[in-house]
Amino acid sequence: MVAPRPAARCAGEEPGASLSAVRRHVVVHGAVQGVGFRASCARRAAQAGLTGWVRNTAEGTVEAVFEGPAASVDALVAWCRQGPPMARVRAVETLSEVPSTGAGPDRFSVR
Repeated sequence: MVAPRPAARCAGEEPGASLSAVRRHVVVHGAVQGVGFRASCARRAAQAGLTGWVRNTAEGTVEAVFEGPAASVDALVAWCRQGPPMARVRAVETLSEVPSTGAGPDRFSVR
């Protein structure tokens, strides 16, 4: 039996960091509604195998919860800083970041 190869790591990343699951709740500020932000975000999250949700808020922001491997969650939060081509992101605020409990939804949804 051949042992699986260890996952590639980014420089400076702690061993096992990409394998640990996290849950991050973010709010994206700027011109982010009516530009396909939620659909693009949901597509990227599903492709990355993340669970959680994304929605528009009454304040004109986009709110999301991403749950899954830390490296994948970090990559999606980084994408949120630019968003889809028509978006004009001013800031991404992290409301909470906690270890994943696995108690969230079993897929990513648009609310």
